[in-house]
Amino acid sequence: MNSPTVLVTGATGTVGTDLILALRAQGVAVRAMTRNPDRPVPGVETVVADLRDPVSVAAALKGVDAAFLNSPSAEEAAANQIRFADLARDAGVPRLVLLSQYAARTDSPVRFLRWHAEVEAHVQQLGLDHTVLRPNLYLQALLSFASTIAQGWFAAPIGDAAVSAIDTRDIADAAAAVLTGTGHTGRTYTLTGPRAVTHRQIAEALTTATGRDITFHDATADQFAAALTGILPPWQVDGLVEDYAHYARGEAAAVHTSVSDLTGHPARDVTDFARDYSAAFA
Repeated sequence: MNSPTVLVTGATGTVGTDLILALRAQGVAVRAMTRNPDRPVPGVETVVADLRDPVSVAAALKGVDAAFLNSPSAEEAAANQIRFADLARDAGVPRLVLLSQYAARTDSPVRFLRWHAEVEAHVQQLGLDHTVLRPNLYLQALLSFASTIAQGWFAAPIGDAAVSAIDTRDIADAAAAVLTGTGHTGRTYTLTGPRAVTHRQIAEALTTATGRDITFHDATADQFAAALTGILPPWQVDGLVEDYAHYARGEAAAVHTSVSDLTGHPARDVTDFARDYSAAFA
């Protein structure tokens, strides 16, 4: 019997890279979708396609048994994902797994959560065998602070609010379980770490792992936005400010057991992340 083939979008991103490793460990055939023809993914079939180009996406979807939908951050991300879902339905793809976001809802003050909720609602009415994964804040997002952490500090507008942040390796393991298992049709799983942690606790974990004193500084929303201006486009800066306001209100602290339920192993703790990525913060 041939191994099922899974199409992984965003294949060279953080979650996509980990998901391909998890699927390959299970002996699953992977078709990695990337926009960049100069970045083939080692060890798997690579297809060049862009979510904005329906012809290339339709070609990438041909003959796959399941598709994992995760798009790069873009102002038109919701429209891109909706188009992909329509094309997956038209291609007769048997299963679609959608990467959404913790607390996605159509009336959220956070634009990213509204966009994800819009895609979820669309997918639900397509009649596809689908599953939604809603991960919380990625611990790997700390890698974007690596330059200041290397200097002994990092800052964000979150105060002492705790967030049940998750390691992207656990998102990938959960996605692999859903893509290859049964009983997940129509389900929505919220993915979190094993506990809610403050950014000061994250700083403590990094201090222990690196052997260097690393401190967290609370920032204002304006300071945070100013630090990102010129690095990210304005819509993305505004969206991240909204994200952090959501975290600061304590709206992302609940802990869910979906990672262990789906994978059979406990979710990785911030101390595990800090130990495994300590070299990145040197």
